[in-house]
Amino acid sequence: MAEHQRKASPPPRLHGARFLVVEARYYEAVGAMQLAGLRAAFDAAGATFDLVSAPGALEIPAVAAIALDAAADKGVTYEGLVALGCVIRGETYHFEIVAGESARALMDMSVARKLPLGNGVLTVEDMPQAEERADPARGDKGGDAARAALAVAALKRSLA
Repeated sequence: MAEHQRKASPPPRLHGARFLVVEARYYEAVGAMQLAGLRAAFDAAGATFDLVSAPGALEIPAVAAIALDAAADKGVTYEGLVALGCVIRGETYHFEIVAGESARALMDMSVARKLPLGNGVLTVEDMPQAEERADPARGDKGGDAARAALAVAALKRSLA
């Protein structure tokens, strides 16, 4: 079965769980589809999320760190983080820098903070690939990112 045709596993039920979602809406239509998939996954799990926007994919980790610290200062805790965005390959090395550094920083933050992460930053060759992967009816990468964060959060709860 092709990746985009597989049936996504249902997210674990995590009533009361609250997640931080940081999205880069550089490509508005792609971002809207990713967010729709994410929202459906969180609704199915009984979880909620707070949404913060970043200018681009490279800024997602810094925005996430700032938002997490600001929330903690207000007594708000999150059970996980989901990053949404899209990086489309161009004619320069910029694609590799943005995609690689964003992913590295997100993983570093996830491990350092012991924070479940769903990385939904698409790295694609062109807009048709982005649209296919973002569309909840085809690729549902926004939903996949939410389900990944939910699964790790459920594991973390079970081990606590």
